[in-house]
Amino acid sequence: MKTASSPWRHLWLAIPLYVLAAHASAAVVSNPPIRMAPDGVEYMCGGSGQAEAAFMETVAPRWAASFQFAMNQAGNERARVTGVKLVVTDAYNGYRVLDVMADAPHLLARLAPGSYKVEATLDGLTLIQPLTVVRGMGARATFVWPSNLMAPEPAQASLH
Repeated sequence: MKTASSPWRHLWLAIPLYVLAAHASAAVVSNPPIRMAPDGVEYMCGGSGQAEAAFMETVAPRWAASFQFAMNQAGNERARVTGVKLVVTDAYNGYRVLDVMADAPHLLARLAPGSYKVEATLDGLTLIQPLTVVRGMGARATFVWPSNLMAPEPAQASLH
């Protein structure tokens, strides 16, 4: 004998499954897209949230160059920043190899082995570092601006 509540029973069983499916799809982090710069260099920007920052750190060794952008905060904390103009030039002939806007606090690039001059500009303040890329080894440059710079709102993740 069926009761009037049997259709509701199926609904009550379906709700937890729907909630679980929604949470599972929200937990999946999509990889940032690989882009091609006008100069012909592949690059990827990411790292705004904790999960994406962890992904960028995981894949960084597979890329020739890794750039991180941050701003000093009170204490020893650093806030990740976005909106950095990144220009990479050959250290010997000045040829521009990469000229992009980093819309995330971490940028990976497939640079050829060589010596480079890297300029990172945030809110009109340019920081310059040399970078040497050796085949099979990831090169890394971290740019940290002073806390009194009028930069865009820092991203959620922090650098240590």
